[in-house]
Amino acid sequence: MNVATPPPALLPWAPERSGEAAPVPPPLLAAAPQPPGRGAPGGWFWLPLRLAWRQLRFEKARLASAIAGVMFACVLVFMQLGFRSALFESATALLSAFRADLFLMHPMTLVSFRPETMPRVRASQALALPEVRAAVPVYLAQATWRNPDTGTRRPIQVIGFDIEAGVMDFPGLAPLIEALKRPDSMAFDRRSRPEFGDVTKLLAERGPFAAQVGTREMLVVGLVEIGPSFGADGNVVMSEVNFRRVVKERAVSAIDLVAINLVPGADPALAKQRLAAAIPSDAMVLTQPELVAWERRYWEDATPIGFIFMFGSLMGLVVGMVIVYQILFSDIASHLREYATLKAMGYSNFYLGRVVLSAALILAVLGFLPGFALSILLYDFVAKGTFLPLAMDAERALAVFGMIFAMCGTAGLLAVRKLRDANPADNF
Repeated sequence: MNVATPPPALLPWAPERSGEAAPVPPPLLAAAPQPPGRGAPGGWFWLPLRLAWRQLRFEKARLASAIAGVMFACVLVFMQLGFRSALFESATALLSAFRADLFLMHPMTLVSFRPETMPRVRASQALALPEVRAAVPVYLAQATWRNPDTGTRRPIQVIGFDIEAGVMDFPGLAPLIEALKRPDSMAFDRRSRPEFGDVTKLLAERGPFAAQVGTREMLVVGLVEIGPSFGADGNVVMSEVNFRRVVKERAVSAIDLVAINLVPGADPALAKQRLAAAIPSDAMVLTQPELVAWERRYWEDATPIGFIFMFGSLMGLVVGMVIVYQILFSDIASHLREYATLKAMGYSNFYLGRVVLSAALILAVLGFLPGFALSILLYDFVAKGTFLPLAMDAERALAVFGMIFAMCGTAGLLAVRKLRDANPADNF
């Protein structure tokens, strides 16, 4: 009785084989070396990746165009996210410089540079609690600064508080404490915009010099570091007594913030609850993270700035995805006969789809690396021009790479649909 022998598998080394045993090769071919990656544990990924790289490299002009498109999207997303981060960091730089456990603030205050005042007696009421070691009133206001070089006026933020209380930790403040106790003395923020004048150079040449803030002549005795924000281009720091001399319209009893330090070992959560129960409704109790989040929420939700930067990032990803899709789609269309040949040889649509997605991964990596390097240079350039805290960090770099990878992967998935047209019967 004759038994029909099943035909051998066409490509026993193909990654998508169903698991049947490979036929024994003829003796003359037994020693032939296997192509790299075939049958290896990484063949599922290596073979499509190698084919995708050779296909991309075949047309170098098209590859360069794709890399440029991905790099453009990468740089755009990096810059938009960098601006957004710099906005929030600069807006909260003043509040982050406090060294206090709890704060009192008027509940109607939306943002720190336009605060609602509350009675100064709230600081005294906070001191009635045994957990509270110090309650320091803080004054915030906008005044005009006359440029000592040109005489032009420009709004500047004035910060007044008890210099010796230790609730502020600006770089450069500690050596100036004794000098700031003098009448009509102040410290200038060295990171303020250059429109205020070259105060650093004037201090180096003349030592302490007179400058006009509001309608009063004050003595600049030193420099601190705070940084400009979207609400204030510059800052000056002074004692609360000197603050009242500059901002004459402000009543002594009207304060903007109270910084509270607790006794060592006190529970901040319990102290916050007791303070909230003891303080009237015209003041709310916040921890420092809550105070920073309050300020950040204003810029993120109450202004269009945060939305604009996020929308710009999304637009960059969309533009990059369209570019990558066009490149992959045209690449598939120009090699449709080759894909049909692979199908005729036994390769599945799933395998060919992995080839296209591997090409998308290669474009993501090749476009991200130069985009990342260019973004670092642009960060440094923009930071020097705007005086904003713009710097690259690992968390943002990983997030942007994930976005670029998802962008290229989405473009690859859209381009894979073209593979349905690679029908061997239609192409041969």
